[in-house]
Amino acid sequence: MLIQRALSRARVLSTSRYFSSLSSIQMHIINLPKSPPFSFSSNNHGCNFLKSKPSSSVYVPFVSSPYSTAAFSLGKSSRKGVVPLAALLQIGGVQIAKDDVVKENDPTNNVPDSIFAKLGMQLHRRENHPLGILKKTIYDYFDTNFPGKFEKFDDLCPIVTVKQNFDDVLVPPDHVSRSYNDTYYVNSDTVLRCHTSAHQAELFRNGHTHFLVTGDVYRRDSIDGTHYPVFHQMEGVRVCSPEDWSGSGMDGTAYAATDLKRSLEGLAKHLFGAVEMRWVDTYFPFTNPSYELEIFFQGKWLEVLGCGVTEQAILHASGRTDIVAWAFGLGLERLAMVLFDIPDIRLFWSSDERFTSQFSEGKLGVKFKPFSKFPPCYKDMSFWINDGFTENNLCEIVRGIAGDLVEEVTLIDNFTNKKGMTSHCYRITYRSMERSLTDDEINELQLQVREAVQNKLNVVLR
Repeated sequence: MLIQRALSRARVLSTSRYFSSLSSIQMHIINLPKSPPFSFSSNNHGCNFLKSKPSSSVYVPFVSSPYSTAAFSLGKSSRKGVVPLAALLQIGGVQIAKDDVVKENDPTNNVPDSIFAKLGMQLHRRENHPLGILKKTIYDYFDTNFPGKFEKFDDLCPIVTVKQNFDDVLVPPDHVSRSYNDTYYVNSDTVLRCHTSAHQAELFRNGHTHFLVTGDVYRRDSIDGTHYPVFHQMEGVRVCSPEDWSGSGMDGTAYAATDLKRSLEGLAKHLFGAVEMRWVDTYFPFTNPSYELEIFFQGKWLEVLGCGVTEQAILHASGRTDIVAWAFGLGLERLAMVLFDIPDIRLFWSSDERFTSQFSEGKLGVKFKPFSKFPPCYKDMSFWINDGFTENNLCEIVRGIAGDLVEEVTLIDNFTNKKGMTSHCYRITYRSMERSLTDDEINELQLQVREAVQNKLNVVLR
């Protein structure tokens, strides 16, 4: 199946590094025609899929166990706990076929099965989930302080164009974030969004002036307790008109910056209580001036969000030259881990009742009570790297095989010999938070990892 060229792209990352549910999803295993017509469009802020209707289908509710390899092992039903990966999913009333997102033989595509399995899960839309609770708390703040002003969007399609994801928000053409090492490409013109800012320009063009956009975002990254290739962001935007700043004694930019800081300081107090705050000047390509808000919380400074006054070029592209706007972006997992004392980002994906039962709608800051601590298993792997080696590619392979059973991948040694060859040694930590892993299970996973690393990364194992 071909995506038409008409579309012709935990640690939870801090905004300084990158500028900055299941109740609603249906998944089906179906008999798909080999080449149905397929296209995206941006009508109604979503993806429209024009495809022939399957002749038959079987409904399969898909529930991924976040500490097994179920979601990552298409067709390997012999492994304990493995289920087939859904071939079609539905998000916000539109259908996305796996073959249109995962293309193993397309050199412009780097989306693995493990990432497709996360599309449409929308943790932020679950009312009793920490991310849904945090989202609703932020909604309440803006509804109280800007009654009837802010529109909410939390079901926008995560598959966007390169133009939407980068060009529309002024990301430079040579910026590292555009690389295949950092971003999931469906094809050379289409990506899984890296940030919720990918929808900003379209919402401006459609006349929206106050809005909050929440959604799952996707970035290739390393593996540890605060990194995950899928996480959730919220972006907020407010447009100010000349009537707002006339009589204030300030120009539009100064007024917007002042209003922005006042609004976000109020949000921080709403979430964390009476805490010390500070503003840090920074750089984002889509705002000027740009800031980060930090709070002094639990004995250290914590970055809460990135923000700034929207670049005029973005507003001009929407046809407005007489307004200014401010925008902010925050990572929901980053804040929820602090507010709920959640120690590992993988837990947000857990369907274990010992985790899910601890949280209830409207109860922000209920402290997570660990329900188990199973022992880790360490496996080391050494190899001679080549010029094209990147750690993100290594982590992608490890995640694709071990899923959420892998807790951390750490470089523990490296050296260059007299011939100029460089060796890396990585320690892979396997651990489930739901059960003890057997030696046989881990040995099998490690064997698969070694074979895949050698074959796919063209490295020489030591």
